[in-house]
Amino acid sequence: MQPHRIDSYARRDLVFDVTDSGPLDGPVVVLLHGFPSNRGGWAAVAAELNAAGVRTVAPDQRGYSPGASPPRRRDYRAELVVDDAIALIGALGAEPVHAVGHDWGGFVVWQLRDTAAELLSGATVLSTPHPRAMLRSLLSSAQLARSAYIGFFQLPGIPERVLLRRMARLLRASGLPDDTADDYAAFMARPGRLRTALHWYRGMWLPPRRAAPSVASGPPTTFLWGARDPFLGRRAARLTGRFAGPGYRFVEVDADHWLPETHAAVVARRILADLAVKPGMAVKRVG
Repeated sequence: MQPHRIDSYARRDLVFDVTDSGPLDGPVVVLLHGFPSNRGGWAAVAAELNAAGVRTVAPDQRGYSPGASPPRRRDYRAELVVDDAIALIGALGAEPVHAVGHDWGGFVVWQLRDTAAELLSGATVLSTPHPRAMLRSLLSSAQLARSAYIGFFQLPGIPERVLLRRMARLLRASGLPDDTADDYAAFMARPGRLRTALHWYRGMWLPPRRAAPSVASGPPTTFLWGARDPFLGRRAARLTGRFAGPGYRFVEVDADHWLPETHAAVVARRILADLAVKPGMAVKRVG
């Protein structure tokens, strides 16, 4: 299939909005956002990559695209959001691709590399530790306290009412620039948007409907973590190396959680460096 530009893609009855930019004949990087961001959060990173000859494809994920926001929490199981990313890669006709994810998008990338490694030439994960490292850190560090808000998000209706009034202020307090915090708060204020975005936190705890295949090792992967991240602590970051397999790099930067928004040049340089790492290439393991 010849490379072609897309502004959306469909999976079953869902339609996902996409920003596709950069040269069609360049290496393809898929950019997956987290909460409460959207594809616009990658704009500065994408601009840097496009200028370097890289094609970037950034979707609004499930719960964020108006045409792909099912209302039930069970529609946000882990395997479903991963299948969305797999469908996007298939729609591009350009596999394998380099996958980049931040926050919940990073969770999706870890799942992709562990269960659908053949679709990826490499991966760069921002802020989010490997899920197994995250679970282990809950019992061996202060991560449980850092993640206490997730318990609050499980309540029906109350988190939406609280966050809608305070979203911009909370985001600014966590390190986002004022204008970006206002943009994300306005996006979340659209009817029903915050509820479906929070379903990522609610649906991921539901048991999977199918067993995930076991993969011995995925493609070369870099984990880029901000040392001042208030949500995801050092213990989980350091433990990630135990579960990442060969070809793993851990890179710590002096930053907080919002790497795509506040450190776009650093992120773009890291991705460009990772694009030069070929599957099977010996990589020094750090961490």
